[in-house]
Amino acid sequence: MHVRRMRPGFELHETCGTRLLFHLMKCYNAYNSYNGGSMKQSRTMVLSMRLPVESGKRLRRIANRHGWTASDASARLVEEGLRRSEFAFLDFRDSPAGRQAYIQGSTLAIWEVMLLLRSYKGNAKDVAKHLKWPEAKVRAALHYSEAFPEEVNDAIAENDSIDFDSLKRMLPQAVDFAVRQTKRG
Repeated sequence: MHVRRMRPGFELHETCGTRLLFHLMKCYNAYNSYNGGSMKQSRTMVLSMRLPVESGKRLRRIANRHGWTASDASARLVEEGLRRSEFAFLDFRDSPAGRQAYIQGSTLAIWEVMLLLRSYKGNAKDVAKHLKWPEAKVRAALHYSEAFPEEVNDAIAENDSIDFDSLKRMLPQAVDFAVRQTKRG
């Protein structure tokens, strides 16, 4: 068994003999899906709203932290809120790969649950047993993936594109190893 897994969303650059790891904003994060993926074809509308002053300040802080405009931050947060209201057990979090959809109460992004489902040949019950979750959480990830396949499939494709050579360039301490099975007497 080989262990060669890496979270998506990073690129290695070598400049002046120094290795730098850069964060990439791929289409699998929630906003890029909203802004450039399956939802891009839909028209946009201008919607004016009033916020309490303190909420406006908090919105600007979030926007500044991520390098967004206040308008972009509003659109992102509204989209995430709408998705949360439409899908059970859904949460959005900042990650090294950008904002991603996660299953509440876990450290797993939706696409990671889908990788497990792929490993278990689509058997949600077995994945739930593996994760020690209620099956409903696995099904929630599946339903989200069905609604936003481009977002989830892009994340999985990015993850699948990482090989061990790429990984060891980013993590020089990484070691490729195989586990030998021993015979029991």
